[in-house]
Amino acid sequence: MTYYETIRELTKHVPATLVDFGLPRDPSRTPTQASSNFITNKEQGDWAENLVTRAINETSKKFVAVKYGKSDDLVAGEEGFDNFYQDFQRELDTIGKRPDLLIFKSSDFDKYLGYNISQIPHDKIANYVTKAVAGIEVRSSAFLIDKYEAAMQVRTEIFTKLALQTRDKIFAEFTDLLEHPTRSKYIPVLQAITNQTLSVTDFKVPGWSSSDRLVAMNDQFKELKRAIKEIQKRDFLSITPKVEDIKVVYKWIETFNVPHFYFQVFFDKVYGISFEQILSIIADPDKEGTVFSVEADTKNQNKTTIKINSKSGVQVAYKIEEPKHESVRKEMGRGRLLFYVTFKGGTAYLDVANLCGVLGINQNDF
Repeated sequence: MTYYETIRELTKHVPATLVDFGLPRDPSRTPTQASSNFITNKEQGDWAENLVTRAINETSKKFVAVKYGKSDDLVAGEEGFDNFYQDFQRELDTIGKRPDLLIFKSSDFDKYLGYNISQIPHDKIANYVTKAVAGIEVRSSAFLIDKYEAAMQVRTEIFTKLALQTRDKIFAEFTDLLEHPTRSKYIPVLQAITNQTLSVTDFKVPGWSSSDRLVAMNDQFKELKRAIKEIQKRDFLSITPKVEDIKVVYKWIETFNVPHFYFQVFFDKVYGISFEQILSIIADPDKEGTVFSVEADTKNQNKTTIKINSKSGVQVAYKIEEPKHESVRKEMGRGRLLFYVTFKGGTAYLDVANLCGVLGINQNDF
């Protein structure tokens, strides 16, 4: 069975409510105006892509990372952007979405084409692309994952303690009120709250207000609800494939039969996961809410994004030296000014064994 055939079989198990591979992709309207936040995010993404490229090319003697993903320095609102965007849409329907990077064996690397083939029409390099051993989609996140996880652990401990203390306080101070027939239904709700059930507990805050003690008890229910909401917030940083990209990644795999991967770059580490594993995860509804969630990404025009726990992937870079950053002024049409942040430098230190394991490469051959 070819790689593409393996992926095709996996797509049959992905719920159509999440990704319907039987339907054509939804058309995308051309963006009309870029924001400072958008350009900063784009700059961060470009930096992350460059970081991974340099790390591979400076570490490996037998493999080469090449920039491949369709990209341009133009942003919405600049002259020429409309044509670029429409060309990009046509290419998505023709070959699918190019991954940001291609990894070639050094023996297959075309020095004439060089390290950047992103501007070359797909029909000119189709045969070359099929020689790649991997395609990598690079995603970026403005977090230090180690500090985030430590903070989330502390947060969970604080609000777990608060929730259990509040539950006990309600029983200790207001049992007589709870035993009234109109309020007794809350007793089993409170009794069911434990360390193990806090992550799934839900109830409606009563709204009592007809006496001072009822108001005081109602306030405790509000506090309990607030603590439970904090506990139930997603507590992991994620690898973030957009739902709309799943189809066009699949189309690219169908076209070239090259293994595809996602690398999530944080400012202290990098995690990698195969597209095959992504499909396996989202095909399992029992993993939703624990291993992955589906959310509207406010940082990406509210596009529906699958957020997979980074720890479901593999740490492919164990340390990152942060880049330098500086503010840039950009003048748009009609004198509109945008100010954004750009990133330069930085170093990713690869965990070669893990990287080779993710990509399916023999470490001795790297």
